[in-house]
Formats: sequence, structure tokens, C-alpha cells
Amino acid sequence: MAPELHEPAPDLVCSARGCRAGAAHALRWNNPRLHTPERRKTWLACDEHREGLSAHLQVRGFLREVEAVSAQAPLQAQRTA
Repeated sequence: MAPELHEPAPDLVCSARGCRAGAAHALRWNNPRLHTPERRKTWLACDEHREGLSAHLQVRGFLREVEAVSAQAPLQAQRTA
């Protein structure tokens, strides 16, 4: 049975240290000192850690967009950091 759109993908886990919860959000970011403007890296977040991980990236000016994991293509949604 396929997961509902609002359910996190079962094989994708939150990027927060020590968290093993399913990811529900993809935080797309780049470091403008290191990456070209179109380059995006992805951190995954569960509902509990979305705000904290987003704040960490936003304070540094790295956060570009936040998307639901279900909206991601499978290869793009994998943790890249």
C-alpha cells in the first residue's frame, strides 16, 4: 500500500542529530560562498525539528525553500548534508 501524501516517506529520516523520525519536510539550502545560486542541498526534517533546522539555516542566510517531502522527486529528497 502506498503512503498517503501527508505521511512521511518511510525510508527518509530527519537530519536532526540523533533523530530517527520519518522526514516530512525538505529544507532546500545553499551556502552562497561555496555554491552557485542554482545549487541546492537538502536537509530533511520531521515535524518536531522543522523549525529548529530552518532557523539554523536561516540565521546563516542559507535557507532557500521548504517543501513537503511528498513533493520531492525521490533522488532530490535524499539527505545530502
